[in-house]
Amino acid sequence: MGKRVYISADYDPKDGDQEVVDQLNAWANDKKHNVDFVDMAKVISGTVANDPDCRICDLKKEFNHQINASSAVIFIVGNKTKDRAAGNACERYSHDQCDCTCAPYKNNAGGSKPCKIESTSTPSADEDYGCINPFSYLRHEFEQASKRRKTIIIIYNSKYKMPSWLPSYMKDYEEIAKPFWTTDANGNKVGDYAMIKQALGY
Repeated sequence: MGKRVYISADYDPKDGDQEVVDQLNAWANDKKHNVDFVDMAKVISGTVANDPDCRICDLKKEFNHQINASSAVIFIVGNKTKDRAAGNACERYSHDQCDCTCAPYKNNAGGSKPCKIESTSTPSADEDYGCINPFSYLRHEFEQASKRRKTIIIIYNSKYKMPSWLPSYMKDYEEIAKPFWTTDANGNKVGDYAMIKQALGY
């Protein structure tokens, strides 16, 4: 039986890390590899995001649900990862509801709407990471995976270790973060499946 693995990545179409995501999903869909990867982009395109009033907090809550259902989380780190801020626009964590607005995820062209969160509370140690926070989606996913003690695998979208790419909140994982790409016997750039397989405990 395959393992359910959540993928966290920078999906910017110009300089994100889609190439790595595509390779992971290719392994999940062929008959030779035995891993069920959950592409975060598929989560975003799912039922939660289809709600015209889907907010930042709704997406973070759904990410929590998907991470909880996974045995491991792969964080893909590229050269832009530590600068990505999508998801950090929520102010409700430090302001009253009446003072907060945010734009729905898919309907942001219509401008901001009043915050729909009436009350907030600090999650207990055995609850999910709070979806009302000032962090990017990427950091929120990391905090949730850490809190839920998931197996965390950090890979660089590179042939080489690139510690300067790591966001500050991932610095404790610098020693175990590994490059995703390698070179095969013919000199072609290929994903290092053996490394992923070992990291997942196969």
